[in-house]
Amino acid sequence: MRPRINPNPRSNLSRPINSRQKLWLSVTAIVVIIAGAVFADYWSAEPADISLGFVGRDACVDCHQTETQTFIGSDHDKAMDLATEETVLGDFNDVTFEHDGIVSRLYRDGERFMINTEGPTGEMEDFHVKYVFGVSPLQQYMVEFDRPDDMPENEISRVQVLRISWDTLKGEWFYLRPPDVTDKLEPDDQLHWTGIAQRWQTMCADCHSTNLKSNFDPASNRYHTTFSEMDVSCESCHGPGSLHIQLANKRSLFWDRRHGYGLAKLKGEDPKPQLDTCAPCHSRRSVMDNDFLAGNEYCNFYQLELLRPETYHGDGQIKDEVYVYGSFIQSKMYHKGIRCTDCHDPHSLKLKHPGNETCTSCHQHAAGKYDVPSHHHHAPGTAGAMCVNCHMPHTTYMEVDARRDHSLRIPRPDLSVQLGTPNACSHCHVKDQLKDLKPEVQAEFGNQEYSKWLLAAEQGNQAIADAIKASDLWCDQACDQWYGAERKRPYHFAEALVPFRRGDPESAQGMLELIARDDGVTPAIARATAISELAGSRNNALREQAERIAENVNESPILRAAAVQVFASISPALAKPVLLPLLDDESRLVRSEAARTLLSSRSFAGLTELERGRLERALEEVKDGLMVADDRSGAHMSWAMICEQLGRIQEAVDSYETAIRIEPTVTGPRTNYAALLERIVGQAAPNTAQNYLAKAQSLRKEELPLLARDAGLAPDNAALQYRYGLALYLNGQMQEAKERLERAVELEPDVPDFQLALKLLNEKLQSQ
Repeated sequence: MRPRINPNPRSNLSRPINSRQKLWLSVTAIVVIIAGAVFADYWSAEPADISLGFVGRDACVDCHQTETQTFIGSDHDKAMDLATEETVLGDFNDVTFEHDGIVSRLYRDGERFMINTEGPTGEMEDFHVKYVFGVSPLQQYMVEFDRPDDMPENEISRVQVLRISWDTLKGEWFYLRPPDVTDKLEPDDQLHWTGIAQRWQTMCADCHSTNLKSNFDPASNRYHTTFSEMDVSCESCHGPGSLHIQLANKRSLFWDRRHGYGLAKLKGEDPKPQLDTCAPCHSRRSVMDNDFLAGNEYCNFYQLELLRPETYHGDGQIKDEVYVYGSFIQSKMYHKGIRCTDCHDPHSLKLKHPGNETCTSCHQHAAGKYDVPSHHHHAPGTAGAMCVNCHMPHTTYMEVDARRDHSLRIPRPDLSVQLGTPNACSHCHVKDQLKDLKPEVQAEFGNQEYSKWLLAAEQGNQAIADAIKASDLWCDQACDQWYGAERKRPYHFAEALVPFRRGDPESAQGMLELIARDDGVTPAIARATAISELAGSRNNALREQAERIAENVNESPILRAAAVQVFASISPALAKPVLLPLLDDESRLVRSEAARTLLSSRSFAGLTELERGRLERALEEVKDGLMVADDRSGAHMSWAMICEQLGRIQEAVDSYETAIRIEPTVTGPRTNYAALLERIVGQAAPNTAQNYLAKAQSLRKEELPLLARDAGLAPDNAALQYRYGLALYLNGQMQEAKERLERAVELEPDVPDFQLALKLLNEKLQSQ
């Protein structure tokens, strides 16, 4: 029987509600209330600009015990520590170690670890080893200097890293020489263990500690360095943990809708945040901003070094220490979205699988396709059957530290034959040529790794160069026999870069084609290198390409910043419309490069007052970047040169004086300062002008012995010989000046400035 419906709505409203309806209404109300509360819980969020703080690893342990246990003992965990019975691996049981005629003694003074060695004055002194650095394959030791009695406990003064180091694998002391330096280092040498090149704060600290603040005071020339943790701890990679802790302890059903877990997002589909987080400590770069936090955009804080011939071979393989990132972004794996943690455990840092399994865990397209002799053509279990030996050959740095090339490339002995670049095959097989070399060469190179052979060939050892060529040819022929018509020889950027560096007159076109290869495979770092090396050519086709790249926000900032450099020598009518908008670019790297280039270009003189104001604001950001290294003379000298161009004479003077005070034995600031004073003499009153001239003369005399020192240490550096020659000329030492200028021209005959200076000096000598 159907229920009757009263046609009078008011009558319906007046009817009593039964129990079932009451229940339904109650449940509905509860659901609505709960849903509202849940939505309110979800919608409530911490402010977008919430301040983040470092809390230390102890705050992470309770909830992340597995990760903590994996992390303990890792290279990050052991990056730095206090020197204690538990952390010191070296033998300090009253032993001696000799190098370069210096006999150092390593011993204990109660609980303190001590060394008696040559100090900054050249005398033997006792030093307290306060910190240890690293764990494998070597451990280094550090001494703190200049610490006043009233310095707070949480601050660290100047710290120097001893060159006497402990080989943790062999269990013996060794002396860590600078690359290519065989002579004894004098106490006033920057490379001496007490020099600035061995200073913890300038060379090591920011990548071996968490939340490091150098806190250098240029006025007193002292450090007040702090960190939240002494080693590379959780927050180095995940970011400050205060918000994460706050959210974890909050009685909420959700993490924060704005901030997620309150940590850097390293596990998303996009690999870039993780790569950008690892890159700062695993790349060769300069710093623009020292406030980088995990998850930040790399190019807003760092400028990656390009493929310079001093640090990379012509095909991008590692030569000097480049710390992985610059190699990895050349790789096909990078372009396919592979990230660090696909191969490495993020907490132990170890490979995720033993041996070839790290590679075959992904490269298993067909059963047995790669890890078999039909692919690698070597006996299973031998070195030649290991994936990394063919695709990631190693180079040893710091005497004992073998590091693998992360460009993950296919060996190309054909390019070696064609261009003289290295290849992984000759890395092992070059020693097969020993039998054809003289006994003394066999004795010298029999135990040397491939990188030493390459260096000897580069330095003019013809016997070694011929042996490498023979090895390359043999390896190339072997690949032909193995792979026949199926052998792959894809285009490589070395085919453009190497001929250009050799001076091939037809090579510019190849460089332009490399720059234009926007194919998603050609590395941006290689294209940027090509732009940088071609930048001064005033090539119209290059300018057109550079303009398109610089204005394309979808291109890599590394590539765009290189493109900006092209406009330094372009006419103002073409350069200014490109450079001015870039002063407001979203990338700090591009903004800074645009500001520098605009200042140094011919466009600067034609800027309006409003445009100049925009430039000066951008240059303040450049200054902030320079002052990250305010403990280095070069930072203040660079800013002084910018101030000169802007007409801020007093600020330039102050910066030059700061540069001299901070590093009194560095060449450069005095010469520039003297030239500035001589330039403004005409603008000064007579008495002031005389003071300027006297000051300039004094500065040049102070600089002369420093230039003599540097020219003697680097007799093959053409620019240094040229600078020394000019200084001698200004000091009236004409014949000595001629000898140095002749040396500069001999070393680099194609540099016009060297040729012109020598020509003018010869004319002056002939007229006397």
